[in-house]
Amino acid sequence: MPRGPVVPVLVTVLLLCAPAGGAGAAGHGGVTLADLCSGVLVLWCALGLLRPPAHRTAGRVGPRALTPLAAVVLGVPAAAFAVTTIASADPAASLPGFVRYLQLFVLVPGAVLLSLRDARDVRLMCAAVVLLALVEGGVGVVQALTGNGASYQGENVRAVGTFGPLDVMGMATAVSYGLVTALACGLHPPAGAPRWLRPCALGSAAALVVPLALSYSRGAWIATASAVLLLLALRGVRTTVCVLAAVAATGVVLVGGFGLATQELSQRARSITEVSDSPDRSVTDRYTLWGAALDIWREAPVTGVGPKEFPEHRDAHAALELSSGSDTAGAGVPFQREPLLSPHNMYLLVLSEQGLVGTVALMGSWGVLLVRGGRRLVDARRGGPGCRATDCGAVAAGLLVWQSVDFLYGDIGGPSTVLTALVLGSATWWALSPAVEQTADGTVERAADGTAARTAAWWHRGRAPKADGGPR
Repeated sequence: MPRGPVVPVLVTVLLLCAPAGGAGAAGHGGVTLADLCSGVLVLWCALGLLRPPAHRTAGRVGPRALTPLAAVVLGVPAAAFAVTTIASADPAASLPGFVRYLQLFVLVPGAVLLSLRDARDVRLMCAAVVLLALVEGGVGVVQALTGNGASYQGENVRAVGTFGPLDVMGMATAVSYGLVTALACGLHPPAGAPRWLRPCALGSAAALVVPLALSYSRGAWIATASAVLLLLALRGVRTTVCVLAAVAATGVVLVGGFGLATQELSQRARSITEVSDSPDRSVTDRYTLWGAALDIWREAPVTGVGPKEFPEHRDAHAALELSSGSDTAGAGVPFQREPLLSPHNMYLLVLSEQGLVGTVALMGSWGVLLVRGGRRLVDARRGGPGCRATDCGAVAAGLLVWQSVDFLYGDIGGPSTVLTALVLGSATWWALSPAVEQTADGTVERAADGTAARTAAWWHRGRAPKADGGPR
């Protein structure tokens, strides 16, 4: 059974399975159970840092405090968020945005970094993410097949899971995280992994392709394709060709053979490239919002207009073709018009609201995670430090690439944003935690058939010996 600070991390992930409920629960001004649990996680770690060293958990591998580099990576964005909030024309109105940014990009990732003691804890978190994706994906497939999903082109066929139609990206995000995590574990299992790991992981990844397709989320499709190509490239050309051929064959069977959402999927895929030649309304709105965000940034290029201030300045800079909002209905929610409160591009949202100060600080911290995480993964694959946790490195690399691409088409908002913070925390652990460089083999005797012992050895792989040199 998992013990210690990792428990709140797992509970926070699994609480996202709870139905979103009304508008408030969907993240539009409301606080979800996952938000509350993430607050407990931050408080847990804060109290742990205040405890005297003599009272902390004996034999703990993870850091007792942030390393200087981790403090800089997390502290610089926090300082930038504070500066842009103070410089806002209405600091009081920007204060909730400051708290949200601090929660998602500083406090929760930092708490996850301190909570994950070793590779075993990371694998527990990966299992929770895959389980969440399978549950949400299963609910989404049932919604699409029974006509109880969110409205799409006049039919309630869009898979949204328990997140509801007010957070249509929620299920797509959770399923994408699970797919990338499962594929990374299946393609890059650590040495000594049990035989059941690879087929279970690859089977889960394959199963999650269906709800991802039925989410009709173009941004999630593109981001997932980018992360999958990275993971396949790390594995080799032969594996890449075989997997792509299998995916193509599965698509032909599901779409061509069973006619699963043939018209909707083909139309949605074509709309990705329809920029100037009769694009659909969502594409037009998105590019119009992107232009408005750039114009807002030019108004205050250094510190932006302040967190949460994009909606107040949108209409003064948006072109006339911008619609008044997006239609939402289905999945138990009556028809309503949702206002367009962001540019649906995280980079442009930060640029417009926090200027160069916030953008450079936040993008710089993510850049450090990408560079440091990539270097550690390369070293681990060559047998260097962290070689017993290459699966954790592959997961971190895949999720970071997914998030970097997805932020081109989406931004923060809704209950699934807490999951984004947790994922960034796991990537922060791989890139910055000293525990990655302390990984060592477990000392477990092989049983006669070898299965139970190999499973136990893999499960404990990555855990460092105690300070006295004895077995853990």
